[in-house]
Amino acid sequence: MKDNNTYYLRTMTAMLSSKWTLQVLYVLRDDTKRYSEINHILSDMTQKMLTNTVHKLERDGFIARTVYPTVPPKVEYQLTELGESLLSAITLLLDWTKVHVHDMHTAQKTYDTRKIAELVF
Repeated sequence: MKDNNTYYLRTMTAMLSSKWTLQVLYVLRDDTKRYSEINHILSDMTQKMLTNTVHKLERDGFIARTVYPTVPPKVEYQLTELGESLLSAITLLLDWTKVHVHDMHTAQKTYDTRKIAELVF
């Protein structure tokens, strides 16, 4: 019998594969933001990547985009109910990472030290 969890894991991985997806969702956690505000907060993200990311998140139903008929156009983004539910899961992973990041770094150092020792001998 085929394990359906692999399908869901692939879907989840594809959905969250961009390093910017989680960051944009997290920036929108508290309130509606204008494009320029998101761009300012995530200053190391290019405008092209921000545009691609918000379009993908809107297409997937995680954020809503509102355009106001002004000159220049005012565009705002906010989490949808679906986006808020995903953010709840992301927050759990963030909390887990805060607790275990030191353990991961220790394991990485142990592994690297062992690999270097294997090369020497």
